[in-house]
Formats: sequence, structure tokens, C-alpha cells
Amino acid sequence: MTGEIVSINIGQAGVQFAESCWELYCLEHGVEPDGRLKCNCFHEHKNNRLDSIFYETEKSLIVPRAMFIDLEPTVIDVVRSGKFKSLFHPNTFLSGKEDAANNFARGYYGVGREALEVAVERIEKLAEDCDQLQGFLISHSLGGGTGSGFTAILAQALSQLFPKKSKINFIVYPSPHLSTSMVEPYNSLLTTHCTMDHSDCSFLLDNEAIYKICHNKLKVSRPMYKNLNQVISHVLSSITTPLRFEGSLQVNLSAFQTNLVPYPRIHFPLATYSPLMSDVNILRSVVSIQHLTNQCFAPHNQMVNCSPQSGKYMACCLLYRGDVCPSKVNYALQNIKRSSKIHFVDWCPTGFKIGINSQPPFSVPGSDIGNSIRAVCMLSNTTAIREAWARLDYKFDLMFRKKAFVHWYISEGMTLDEFLETRENMAALEEDYKEAGADTVFVDEEEQGVAEY
Repeated sequence: MTGEIVSINIGQAGVQFAESCWELYCLEHGVEPDGRLKCNCFHEHKNNRLDSIFYETEKSLIVPRAMFIDLEPTVIDVVRSGKFKSLFHPNTFLSGKEDAANNFARGYYGVGREALEVAVERIEKLAEDCDQLQGFLISHSLGGGTGSGFTAILAQALSQLFPKKSKINFIVYPSPHLSTSMVEPYNSLLTTHCTMDHSDCSFLLDNEAIYKICHNKLKVSRPMYKNLNQVISHVLSSITTPLRFEGSLQVNLSAFQTNLVPYPRIHFPLATYSPLMSDVNILRSVVSIQHLTNQCFAPHNQMVNCSPQSGKYMACCLLYRGDVCPSKVNYALQNIKRSSKIHFVDWCPTGFKIGINSQPPFSVPGSDIGNSIRAVCMLSNTTAIREAWARLDYKFDLMFRKKAFVHWYISEGMTLDEFLETRENMAALEEDYKEAGADTVFVDEEEQGVAEY
């Protein structure tokens, strides 16, 4: 028994890409849309930790440990009436009657408060049914009202109720040039400020970067959210594979934190995945371990728009799955370390955490990403992400200098001081990344007695 995970999906973005993820999970674990197993029984699947994300009912049905939360019903109703409507427990879905209108304050102070008590009660019930809860996987966006405001208030509640459990966030980060809301900079920074101390590790995903992957690498002429969600589902599947299947080198939720978060505030790794090819291209390509590893460090495979050459890597977690030989992994990483294009901070000489699992990657029939015998997902904490935060801070400053749109937040109960505190905190976060990337300076021990950093 290695522990169970509760999945919490908040807002339109969180609900939509979680729907794609559960479709892929069911395919990998052999679970039918009605909750029945394709073969064997719940406890006899080889290397299959079904009980990590599912639980079994008395009538031998398999049910996900998940919550779908949105303050308006439209998106959740699509899941509730979709292909997997018989898979989820009715209490899995929680929706209100009016949305947060892209307003952090409305999700945090207004309609979000009304839904909080019911949400916490249902999450507590899921946690109580676990024998050994590992933690929570929370998916949401930063730009929307529910994904920002309600996530912030829920994160604070979970920290009080489950202070020792891991809280891992999968965040749709605002794109540099594409936006679905004028007030994304406000919502994004306010959420980051409020959840800074309540999230252990937050993986960033950028719609614009994934759009480019779909267009340039998967050759989808006009990518839709469905196409983007399929890419995200492969990333989440690879991240959770060590939690869902036995393997030779395993990584649990605590290991993500220990190896990827050098300082509590610097907990925003970015994700890359390889191979990102269609079935036709995979059939005619060599997907060697060296090639897959090199692709993970290529900027065009990153899920966030930032230049890795502008910063240094602090830590990298590479999760291999499928037909993978450990010795070839070591050889590939040695070549990466010798590369002059990839730079690590000098205070972290090891740099890599490795996970290897024999479970091969799957693809949903008809999806854009083809089936491969092996795949790798890299989670990297790099100081280059500082430029993404700086870009968002700049947009925040442009609007807040004119107090544009601020009155909508004030009318829901916020104060100007909260905006100022948020901006100060984000400026401090930028400075934290700058200091983390600086070279270590050693002082003569004979003069001072110790080495200063």
C-alpha cells in the first residue's frame, strides 16, 4: 500500500482537461466507461495500483477519487452527461448557479464562499475513505474567476484540514499573447499571492505553448481546447504513472517536492513531454532514449513560453516509461551534462531525479498523439521561469497604474492594500529566482570561519 490520491478539478480549464485525463486513466487501467473492469478483478492487476486513484464499491464498480467544481453548471453538465457519466459518483460534481465572472474577488469573497462548505465536506469524505492518503492533485487556471478565487480559498481550507498532506497543483498559466480575459494579470497574481504558502509544488501549463505544439509538431491545422487537453492529459498521465503503477525507480508526491523545490517559494516547475508525434510519424521515427531526453530540453517542447537559455536549471525530474534501459538513461544524461547549451546552478551538482516505469504510454483512439513504446516527461525547476512572472507583473503594473477594472474587485469586498501586497510579494518572487540563479560566492574560511553563500 503506497497511498491514495484525491483529484480536485476547479473551473472550466480544470474540469475540461481533467475529463481528458480520466479518459486516459481508464484506458491505462482497463476501466470501462460504466466503471467495470475489462478483465480480472480489482486486486489482481499486475503492477496496477488501481486503488491509488480509484476505489471499489460493494458491487465491484470502479469509481474515481475525484471532485469537479465550478461555480456555474455549463461545463460540468457536459461531463455529467458525457461518455463517462456512469463512471463518477453523483457527489463528484459540484456546481453553482452563477459564475465568478472572471473576477478573483467574486470567487474568493462572493459566490465562492457559498460553495466552500459543501466542497470541503465532500473532499473530507473522499479523504476519510482512504487508508493512507498521500495528498491532493489540484487542476485549475490562473486567469478565470473560479480557477483563481475559489482555488485560493479552497487551498487555504485544505492547508488547515490536511497540513501534512501534499498539495500538487497543475496550473493553466496565462499566455503571453493570447488571452481569454482582460483581467488575467490581476487574477493570476492575486491567486499566486494567496496560495504561495498553501501549495507544495505547482506545475505550469501555457495554452499558447501547447497550441504551438499542436500546430507545429502534431500538425493540427486549427487546434481546439480538445487538442490542447489531449497533450496535457499525456503530461499528467506520465507524472502520475509512478503513483499508479509499480516500477523499478518510483517517485511519489513527496519525492516531487523534495527533489524539485529547493526553497519553499520557488515551487513552479515547467513540464516537457516527448515524443510529441502522430501515429504516422512515430511509425517512421526512431524514438531512442537519447533522442527523447534531448527533446525534453528543447524549447519547442516546453509547456510554458520562456527561454531556457536565459536561466539555469536548479533541478530536473525525468519520468521515463515503457521499454527503457537504466544504463541508456544514464548515458543520455551524461551527454546532457556535457552539453554547452544546458546550464545548471553551481550549488546543485547532481541536478537529476530519475523515475523509470515499465508501463508503456497509451493514446486514446483518434487522438493527435501516437502510440510509442517509450516516452519521457521532464519536470524542471529553472530560473528562466522568472521571465514569465516578470511578463505577468508588467501587465499587472500597466493596468493597476490606471486602477483599471479595480472597482469590480473592490465592489466584491477587496481593498487596494491587497493589490499592493500582492505586487510586493510577486516582486519578491522575481528576486528569489534571481538570487537562486546567482553563482555561489565562497569566502576565505580563515578570515571568516565559515563559507558564505
